[in-house]
Amino acid sequence: MNTVNDTYHSLLARHDAMRLRRRLLSPSGAPSGALSGAGRQAAEGAGAAGATAGAPQQPYDGAADQRVITEHLELVTPFEDLIAHLYDAMFAHRPFLRRLFPESMEFQRKHLEAIFWYLIENLHDPDAVAATFTRLGRDHRKLGVRPAHYRAFEAALCEALRRTAGPRWHEGLERAWVRMLRFAVAAMVEGAEAALGEPAAWQATVTAHDLRRADLAVLRVRPHEPYPYRAGQYAAVASPLLPQAWRQYSLACAPRPDGELEFHVKLTGRGGVSEALVTGTRAGDTLRLGPPGGTMTLNDSDLAEDLLLVAGGTGWAAVKALLQELAAGRVAQRSVHLFLGVRHPSALYDGESPSELRRRYPWLRVTQVLGEGPRRGEYGALADVVAGHGDWSRHLAFVSGPPELAGPLVARLTAEGVPAGRIRHDPLPEGRA
Repeated sequence: MNTVNDTYHSLLARHDAMRLRRRLLSPSGAPSGALSGAGRQAAEGAGAAGATAGAPQQPYDGAADQRVITEHLELVTPFEDLIAHLYDAMFAHRPFLRRLFPESMEFQRKHLEAIFWYLIENLHDPDAVAATFTRLGRDHRKLGVRPAHYRAFEAALCEALRRTAGPRWHEGLERAWVRMLRFAVAAMVEGAEAALGEPAAWQATVTAHDLRRADLAVLRVRPHEPYPYRAGQYAAVASPLLPQAWRQYSLACAPRPDGELEFHVKLTGRGGVSEALVTGTRAGDTLRLGPPGGTMTLNDSDLAEDLLLVAGGTGWAAVKALLQELAAGRVAQRSVHLFLGVRHPSALYDGESPSELRRRYPWLRVTQVLGEGPRRGEYGALADVVAGHGDWSRHLAFVSGPPELAGPLVARLTAEGVPAGRIRHDPLPEGRA
């Protein structure tokens, strides 16, 4: 299985290298056959039915398809049956595609469900959808996905829609789903084309594996090629023990001169990537990294802002990287307040006690929030404690932690008057730590 996958990805890498060479040698420098304007137009064939051949493409009317899909949503929800029928159809007609997926499809099904919901809920804003799926297309290069695979997915989706909706299925519903899918795919293809100059995935050697608790490890890895990222971003990580399974983890350090990276990985279940990284990985092993992602970063214009940092669990990793970047910038004139949420003092795993943080960063105010136990620090739900400390509406907020922590906190900050555009938190559809 691994040999087959390695050969497949090696062939794709050679193909990409040839495409990139042709692009660089072409007079315009543009990719041959690449889509353009995918963020504003649907892919070829996604326009209205009956459009005249050769007629100019019209901007995609996502709101119209959103109305059609939403009106008939009860025919295909909950999405479990639709997704099960989709993969059954795709693997039945094209069994060779099965090797592109992990052995267990449970996570993949949940991920696709989240994507469907995102599309349906945001289709009225095609520019935002295109931007999201352009990034997703860049990221999916690591999986070895090609445009032909998207066509197979579309055919399987149509078959699954008919089977799930039953006698109430109609062509208008299918056309709306197909247009939505093709619009997203066009953006993904464009994102993949734009990323031809970078590796589809980075090989990285584990230089240290520190088991801080039975269920939590701190890994240091050194990529074999330069890995361009910014403090606050995350990377998808794959272990050779589960070669087709990827999970996202925050990078726990600002860029370093030696190029070494740090990840904090908590064991979240048996048989998955977290278990492979926590219990099955040792120094000297080789991991694969997807391209960096996320917008929880500091820009130059942020240096004059007062900052609110909130971290819980291994969400500390991203905040740790941001603090390192702030310290390196020697910009300590602003107000920087960190709320560090832990269930119990024993949950502190990285030497990040309030006293240690204050010593390391004398310009930083730290409030430790304990979820249980009679210890020093503030008690109660993290969102309540943060909101109770005053008016944060003029602060730039960074929230890092699992969804069950970050979701209520972002909602509470918004309700307390912090503009949504001033709260930076990356959604965690893949359980990123």
